[in-house]
Amino acid sequence: MASSREDFGIAIRSALLQRGARAKFSLFFLFCFSIIIFFLDVNKFNVISLARNIINDGIYRLSNVATSPIKAFGMIGETSRNVIFTFKENKILKNELEQLRNKDFQVEYLKSQNEFLKRTLEKDKLTEFESVIAKVLLDKKSPYLKSIVINRGSKSKITRGMPVVDGNYLVGRVVEVNYLSSRVLLLNDLNSRIPVTLGEDAVQAILTGKGEANPKLEYLPEKYSINEGITVFTSGKDGIFSGGIPVGETILVDEEPKVRLFSDANQLSFVNVQLIQINEENF
Repeated sequence: MASSREDFGIAIRSALLQRGARAKFSLFFLFCFSIIIFFLDVNKFNVISLARNIINDGIYRLSNVATSPIKAFGMIGETSRNVIFTFKENKILKNELEQLRNKDFQVEYLKSQNEFLKRTLEKDKLTEFESVIAKVLLDKKSPYLKSIVINRGSKSKITRGMPVVDGNYLVGRVVEVNYLSSRVLLLNDLNSRIPVTLGEDAVQAILTGKGEANPKLEYLPEKYSINEGITVFTSGKDGIFSGGIPVGETILVDEEPKVRLFSDANQLSFVNVQLIQINEENF
């Protein structure tokens, strides 16, 4: 038993000694190889330069390939942040632009309303009657009934029957008065009938509303031949409207005499109510 153990120990020591010898030889070989390469490199041999260039290129390319995913992820992240920032900035700028556009529209609207009121006031100065400016609050429409509601009433000295004009043109008359509002019956309403005069001969007729855009001329003299383009005025015979208020001009529709009104009821924003004392019995 003792001899077998000794033999085993001797075998291990021999293996270690052989392994140490090989390691020393390898180290000596590498040292010599390094000196040879150094010597060749110092003397600038082309083979060594070419080998070094190939090795460096391989290392650089491998490094580039190895770091490409990291660079790609970095670029994707940066691009995503830029896109998100641009989107948010674009949304903010779009909202600001919309606000500025709305302000421009408001300024334009107020400017147009101001110009319209100035023209209305200038026309009001040309009339011989005292009048009050009223704003149209509501446009009541049905197939045959046409009326508007204005923001002036008995507080502004308005009474039933008072004429309502758009500038110098007749629009209708007040038929209902509240304290702060009134209802105006338009000329094309089915219940509207006013005496008018037209032509050089001062022909008398009745302008009758039919619920259409153009009211009809009725009760003209027999065998009276009417032409288009004749201006129609109020006659004042009803004791409600004063004479000489322009209403419209004559047109022929299917051989029927009608009047194209000077004032478009669909475009009314402000009107003038003439403060004329009206006899309730006539109304």
